[in-house]
Order: sequence, then structure tokens, then C-alpha cells
Amino acid sequence: MSIPDLIPTPPTPASAACPVVVPARLLALRPAKIRDHHLARKAIVYVRQSSPQQVAEHKESTARQYALADVAVALGWPRDRVEVVDADQACTAQTVEGRGGIQYILAEIGLDHVGILMGQDASRLARSDPDWVPMVRSCGLFHALLGDYDGLYDPTDFNDRLLLGMKGIMSEAELHFLRARMHDARLNKARRGELFNHAPIGYVREPGRGLALDPDEQAQQVVRLIFDQFDRQGGLHGLLRHLVHHGIRLPVRPHFGLNRGKLEWHRPNRETLQNMLHHPVYAGYYRHGHRAVDPRRKVPGRRATGRTINKPEDCLVLLEDRCPAYITPERFWANQQRLAANRARSDAAGAVRQGPSLLGGILRCGRCGRRMTVAYSGPASRLRYLCSRAMADYAEPVCQGLAGGVLDDLVAAQVLTALEPAALELSLMAADDLERERARLHQDRRQGLERARYGAERAFRQYDAVEPENRLVARELERRWEEALKEQRRLEEEYARFSRDQPRGLSAGEREQVRAWARDLPGLWRAATTTAADRQRIVRLLVQEVVVAVRGESERVDVTIHWAGGFSSDHELVRPVQRY
Repeated sequence: MSIPDLIPTPPTPASAACPVVVPARLLALRPAKIRDHHLARKAIVYVRQSSPQQVAEHKESTARQYALADVAVALGWPRDRVEVVDADQACTAQTVEGRGGIQYILAEIGLDHVGILMGQDASRLARSDPDWVPMVRSCGLFHALLGDYDGLYDPTDFNDRLLLGMKGIMSEAELHFLRARMHDARLNKARRGELFNHAPIGYVREPGRGLALDPDEQAQQVVRLIFDQFDRQGGLHGLLRHLVHHGIRLPVRPHFGLNRGKLEWHRPNRETLQNMLHHPVYAGYYRHGHRAVDPRRKVPGRRATGRTINKPEDCLVLLEDRCPAYITPERFWANQQRLAANRARSDAAGAVRQGPSLLGGILRCGRCGRRMTVAYSGPASRLRYLCSRAMADYAEPVCQGLAGGVLDDLVAAQVLTALEPAALELSLMAADDLERERARLHQDRRQGLERARYGAERAFRQYDAVEPENRLVARELERRWEEALKEQRRLEEEYARFSRDQPRGLSAGEREQVRAWARDLPGLWRAATTTAADRQRIVRLLVQEVVVAVRGESERVDVTIHWAGGFSSDHELVRPVQRY
């Protein structure tokens, strides 16, 4: 139903059902306020309700506003010179942006076409003082009256101008009082942890009990898989690539529309995954007041602009252990630190990249203390580390630079030496981790296949229940049954291929291969299957920062490795001499 369909028909002056009673005080003001030059111009009646619900339900108020046209006729304007402007139905009066009706009225006043502007009260015209004052000033400049059921006002008269100013202030204050009461009531309920809007992915609303885990087992499994894979991948982009590669979809229950509350499976996307990783509800927290509005970022005419998201610790309300959790609070805060570290900032290491550089983001200059950058030069894209911030900011010479290969080899050797005592334990952990990941992927595909089989059986029952003579319905149900069978067959074939390529449990040969890799860590480090991103992640798990300082113009370089846990080790290397 559209907004015009909701607008009631204005009453006619001869309507016995809606008799028009013109207040006597208005008729008494007629000879004192209304002049011939007012009657020579048209009268405009402005009609507005603030929301579609008010348009549909507050019909008496709307009819009373339309009846102002008859009041204008009683004050002396011909009926054909009374214009009703109701183009702003279901629009807020907080701003004139997006209100074509009020903008048209202001234009007509500026063209000296309006003798009187009538509204039920000041709040119908504007609820913002910056909008109300220019309107009154325009009416005074072009000698147009303002009127409501309480009286007539001449903006050129000081007393009337003062009264109009008070009406505008009260109209804006009324909106503030309404908002303040509603905000305090919402905040009071939120402080008890009882105010809920839409349930996040993996949760459902329970009447009177707040949030509960999604009753669908596969939906819960996918949410847990997302957090587990974020721990493995170390970044949002790696998590997204893993989900897309394995064909894992997100369980979504729409909040609106015909399928409201029904489980749907959507393709993963960066924004949804980022919202899930930042949402504290997955750690059992109740959150309220995480959205704010920055007036400086608002775009006129667009109500949704200017919105910002507060960090969990900056929310108005953050209550621990109020919702069922998927992860622990400690794990949630660790994820926030990792996401913050992955941002491209001068004080953060940034996310792991795909380039061959091993120390990108964690290498610092020992001379000036700035973070060193990665550069590739020559046809072979030789790796170099440069301290070039002073050159970029002030056109000064490069502070220092060195070939990246020798430095990467030194740090890699130290990391492998640190890992060697734990090689056997690492091999056992790696084998168990592989089995757990395969088990999760198998479970996700089995649950999807089980869902498809149920859908096919349900489609068959619907087809079998219809009368054969009712071919119009039978043909449609038969088509749905065939589509469900095709989807079941496709998932069965995919699961068969997946089970053949990746058995759920590791074989004896695969376990022995894992142990062999653990015994030969340098070989595993240089293996073609080990990517540059894998090497960077391993280094960042053990190394917090590397500081290098070239000794003058010599080939010798002092290297300090700051290990995770607080230990530091000093080393020296000889950088290669440039050849001509």
C-alpha cells in the first residue's frame, strides 16, 4: 500500500459528517490582521503527518488539517484561491531536505504568491529552529500571514513575531522531550540486558528470553567454523578465501519479507564476516549503543548517512555472560587485537601479504626508529628493505637500506632453530589439526546433503498428496520435486568426490609424512607447498619485531630480534656489496 492510498479524502465544506467550526477568535482577528493585499494572493494549507503509521491511523488529525481549507474560506479567501499542499505526508519535519511540499511553499512565498500559510500548529511546518526562523522571516519580508487554530500571526508585528518564535522553540523542544523519554526508557531496558532488535547470524529470538543459539545444527557448525578458520588464516581475507574455496555458505534468517525468520544460505562476503568477528554477542556479551551519528558526516536528504560504529569497549552498555556464546571472551578480545593489527597503519604490522618478503610490517630502522618498507627492484624483482619515510615526507636522502634476502635468511634460520626442540610435538598437533579440519568440512557437507534429502522427501510428499486430476497444481509440485532431486544428486556427487580426495581420517602414510616434515623443518620451510604467507604467519607467531642498523657505510649490519614473550637476541650479518 502506497502513501497516497493511506491519505484520507479531505472533507468538503458541505459535508454534514465533518462540520467545520471556525473558532470565533479567528473571525474576530480578521479585520485587524487580514488586508486586501493578503486576500489578493492565495492561501496555502499545509497538511503533514510524520510517518506512514500516523497517516494510516491518525485519520482525525489528518481530517482536521484538511479542514483548515474551510477555515481559510471563512476568513475571506475564495475557494478556488485556497491550495492544499499534502505532498509531505509520512515525512519528518526535522529538516526541509526531502520535503518537496515545504520547499514549494517557500518558493511560492518568495514569488509573492501567498497571502496566508495555515497549518494545524508550528510542528506541522518545522521542528527545527534553523528551518522555522527563515520561514517566518520570509513571510515577514513578503507580508504573508501565518495561521493555525489558535490565531493569526503577522510576522511584521513584533508581538506576533515573538509569539511565533516561542512556538518554534516549543515545537523543537517537544521533539527533544519525546526523544529523551524514549531514549531513557530504551537505555533502562538495555541496562537490564532485555532490549533486543535483530538476531545476528547463528542466533534466533526467543519471546521473553532474548537470544538463543540457532536450532539448526549446520548453522551452529558454520559459525564455529568461521571463528576456527579465522584463528588459522590470521586475517579476514584468508578466511573469506577459505570459505569460498570450500563452498561454505552463511546461515541467514531474513528480518523482513516473505521469508522472514526462515533459514537461507547466502554466499560469504567480507562485510558480513567482519561484522561477525567484531560482534561481542558471539562471546556471550550483551551490547547496546554501538551505533552513533556524526552530524559532520551527514549528507542532506539522506537519513542513513553519518552513522559510525563504536568499539565494543565504547558501547553504552556491555554486559558479560548475558547471551549463549560460541567463543570465550578471551578469544574475542584476541580477535579484536588481531583485526586491529591487520589494519594498514603506521603503528600496526598490517595483514600478511602474498609477496616473498618475510619481515614486511615488523622491520624497524635502528637509526631513526621508523618502520622500514619493502621494495622490489630490477628485472628479477630483487627484495630490498628501505627506510624511506624521510625521503617521502621531506625529500631527504634514504636513511638506510639493505638487501632483503640475507636478512630473511638470518631470521628464518633463527626461527627454525627455535622450533626444532618442539618438532615432535608440532607434528602431533599438526596431524590432529588436519583431522579436525577435515572432520568439520565433512560434517558441513553431510549436513547439507541431509537437508537436501529432506527437501526432496518433502517435495515428494506434497506431490503425492495432490489429486491427480488437479493438473495445474500437480505439474508445479512435480517440477519442484524434480529440482529437489537434482539438488540432492548434485550434493551426493560432490560429497563422494570430496570423500575420495580428502578422507576424514589421516592414513598411516599421511601421519608418517607429517612426522617426516617435522623432522625436516628446513626442507618443509623451503617446500613449494609452503607459501610466502605461511612463512610470514609463522614468523609473526614467534617474532614481535626486528630492528636493523647498518654500521655507517660498511657492509656490516646489527640485527636485534625481539621475540614474542619479551626475549631479545642480537646478531650480526654482512650485507652483499653492490656489483658494477
